[in-house]
Amino acid sequence: MNIEYVARNYDLSDEIRDYTEKKLAKVLKFVEEPVEVRVILMQEKHRHASEIKLSHRHGTVQATEETDTMVDAVNLTIDKLEKQARRGRKKFMDQRRRRDRQVDAPHWPVEVLEAGSLSGGGRQVIKRSSLPIKPMSLEEAALQLEGSSHDFVVFKDATSDQVSVLYKRRDSNFGLISPEF
Repeated sequence: MNIEYVARNYDLSDEIRDYTEKKLAKVLKFVEEPVEVRVILMQEKHRHASEIKLSHRHGTVQATEETDTMVDAVNLTIDKLEKQARRGRKKFMDQRRRRDRQVDAPHWPVEVLEAGSLSGGGRQVIKRSSLPIKPMSLEEAALQLEGSSHDFVVFKDATSDQVSVLYKRRDSNFGLISPEF
């Protein structure tokens, strides 16, 4: 971690440097190396201001606060930085998990059958898919179908315990296929 201090109209003491470095350790838990920090401490009349800009591998966080004492200004600024860094870390991890989930999404195995393997002659099955069948209501199946890239959903109807197929029609409505025994 590289820290650069700038003091404007303020006498920078070693106590403030040590205090700032100690408090910045809280923020460093949420960012990845390499880290560059620029701390600007200002004093105008009786107001003390602290501005900290922290650049790290995945971006930059910056905060500014102004209070009556320099210690309070540093505290408030670092609290803001910590919130931003925590939020950024959470966002980064969520994106990573979402991306991993898409890679590990269930894929349908393809099985090609040999020509002439069916007794019909000319046509052949070139793709075979396995689908997990979940119990759900018709409304839940419609919601899943709207969010899906497929044109159909196979589900076990929660009310009748029968396997049903809900599909998208060309007129942008839904069709339901349910078996009769």
